[in-house]
Amino acid sequence: MSNVNILILDDEENLRKLLSRVVELEGYPVYQAATIQEALKVLARETIHIVISDVKLADGNGVDFTAKIKQLYPATEIIVLTAYGTIEDGVKAIKNGAFDYVTKGEHQEKILPLLSKASEKALLQHKVYSLESKLQERFGFVNIQGRNKQLQQSIELARKVAPTDTTVLLLGETGTGKEVFAQAIHYESNRKAKSFVAVNCGAFPKDLLESELFGHAEGAFTGATKSKKGYLEEAHEGTLFLDEIGEMNIDLQAKLLRVLETGEFYRLGESKARRVQVRFIAATNRQLEKESEEGRFRKDLFYRLSVFTIQLPPLRERQDDIETLANHFIRQFSQKTNKPVATMSPAFLKSLQAHAWKGNIRELKNVIERCIILNDQPVLGADILPYDFNLHDDGLAEGNFDLASAEKKHIQKVLAYTKGNKTQTAKLLGIGLTTLYQKIKDYHLS
Repeated sequence: MSNVNILILDDEENLRKLLSRVVELEGYPVYQAATIQEALKVLARETIHIVISDVKLADGNGVDFTAKIKQLYPATEIIVLTAYGTIEDGVKAIKNGAFDYVTKGEHQEKILPLLSKASEKALLQHKVYSLESKLQERFGFVNIQGRNKQLQQSIELARKVAPTDTTVLLLGETGTGKEVFAQAIHYESNRKAKSFVAVNCGAFPKDLLESELFGHAEGAFTGATKSKKGYLEEAHEGTLFLDEIGEMNIDLQAKLLRVLETGEFYRLGESKARRVQVRFIAATNRQLEKESEEGRFRKDLFYRLSVFTIQLPPLRERQDDIETLANHFIRQFSQKTNKPVATMSPAFLKSLQAHAWKGNIRELKNVIERCIILNDQPVLGADILPYDFNLHDDGLAEGNFDLASAEKKHIQKVLAYTKGNKTQTAKLLGIGLTTLYQKIKDYHLS
């Protein structure tokens, strides 16, 4: 078991060294500590799978220390040794998270079989925690890029609500990262080991969405050749993310409200109620309060969903984050396409920052992916952006009233019309080809 590290904590030096020798002969790497403070340093420095701890220590109690270890290192198993075992100490040790409680004298026969059993459990737990850590790294709040003040406030709200079972409503324009937030809330909650199920309510017709959500019995409708679980059951004890909740049919909203209030639902074609325990996160780009006032969304469902509301800012209000996000996507798609990571030219970045980003982060991600696929240079130039990239943005909104800005946009439009044919562009503009090239250079159009 050379991959299982053991820490022996005992203030009796002779016993500690003897036990260490016995354990080492079984192939375990062993670390030693005489005090709780020494043990904490070892635990912080090394990956310890099992701690064998005496009860009476110079600077504390091994039974109490068990709870501390479990709090700091939940995947680590603890075997508690004592010279004078009591039922009370044994019960407390197990309650505090100890794997077992052994009286000295008996430990010579019991310790090695216990280590074998504890090793299996500790290795499995470390593997689970490692996987959870990777999931958090990929889907947690650390994966949300940007320093924008409003974004950070939204992240802080999401962090606070994540450990609870409270229903969350995420509001924001299309492409602002609502599903990313929903995943982060799930993977930093107590439900992270269970399923995260995402449903786009706008992607299904009413009848099909009802079947997908609640499931159906065999023969419930034409084509239902066998019973099927719905998304609700798939998300049992986990999180169900209802994206575009504002698109849900109002009749179906009543059935969803019942689930939110009671945890009960019926599969299509069944008369027996089923129960689920699910945490709900909903998202929409609609103004649900206004929709409910105008009768297009149930008021009672709106109030039930909006217990905790988080507003996500659009990308146009996060100008300072565009460079960070662009670099993130450049690294991501360079790795995906096996291309060297490129840098952005000043003109490329300026174009990104001048864009309106009506599709928000999703649009930025798509633009960067396209550029990485097309790019063969170490630097991303503005010429690799789509020709019509900035043509639909309102220059007047940015205060660009000067003739140069108008001329630049006009040249861009003609280049887009000719699909980049500079000879044809110069002819349509009524200028020489040399003049066009000079203006392209002056306006950083390539």
